[in-house]
Amino acid sequence: MSQELNNNWQPTASVPALQARATLNRQIREFFAARNVMEVETPLLCSRAVTDPYIQAFASDGKYLQTSPEYAMKRLLAAGSGSIYQICKAFRQEEAGNMHNPEFTMLEWYRTGFDHQQLMQEMDDLLQLLLDRPAAIKISYQQLFLDMVGINPHTADLDALQACAAQCGINLTAAALVGLTVTDWLQLIMSHVIEPKMVGPRPWIVYGFPVAQAALARIVQEDCPVAARFEVYIEGIECANGYYELQDADEQAKRFATDNAIRSKNGIHNMEPDERLLSALRVGLPECAGVTLGLDRVLMLKLQQKSIANVLAFTIHNA
Repeated sequence: MSQELNNNWQPTASVPALQARATLNRQIREFFAARNVMEVETPLLCSRAVTDPYIQAFASDGKYLQTSPEYAMKRLLAAGSGSIYQICKAFRQEEAGNMHNPEFTMLEWYRTGFDHQQLMQEMDDLLQLLLDRPAAIKISYQQLFLDMVGINPHTADLDALQACAAQCGINLTAAALVGLTVTDWLQLIMSHVIEPKMVGPRPWIVYGFPVAQAALARIVQEDCPVAARFEVYIEGIECANGYYELQDADEQAKRFATDNAIRSKNGIHNMEPDERLLSALRVGLPECAGVTLGLDRVLMLKLQQKSIANVLAFTIHNA
């Protein structure tokens, strides 16, 4: 037997990294216990998964491994659970690399009576505890684009965005340009130009996304209609995604249909909407805000590691 096979049983994370993960989980549980937020568990294998065209779930015999516990946790909220959190595994069909393992650990929590601004502050409090970093920079999506690339993301058209991308060094082939939407261009500029600049000891919390990127967030009026959504970046790495949660079942059903239309356009199979979630929304989701935090990435940052493999007991390659 080769030496490589002989060593394949070994974990990819060191024992100190495993101990740091245990400490991280304990700190999270103490943080929420002090705030009277209840820990819950929901199924990982479910009959429905997200319709989001940019997230692909693993399917198994008519069931799906969950990409997030969001739908199930909202059903608990509608049933009267009050504020809840969960530390769990999630699964997404993306290529394994330094920043992603198809099986990963997330923290998801929902605070009844909170809006996204209040949840942003609680997120900041938690990150200061876990990472021993200063308070976050909070900035609107609009101001971020104005500061970093000099365009207003809520009013820029395709030509302006394409010109901006070219000026920033994003040059695509003619074939790659076909069919790109405003949202596609904004995401390209965000990932290739803006995210690498969001560095320093302070996390960045970006809020007020374009309406087309609302996902499961409600729409609020600021200078213009925006999604009550926020994302957290640390050292240029996206770590969290939060919403002031949509309560309107009919609007949610429309968004599921829009997602599936985009899937069809992109040649991706449609996903059946989660009717149980829609039923829960019709009964009544309480006013709440929710957020997902990628714990593997947080641990990477805490331990100053460059690869997610260094904080996982076993990756997909040796699981």
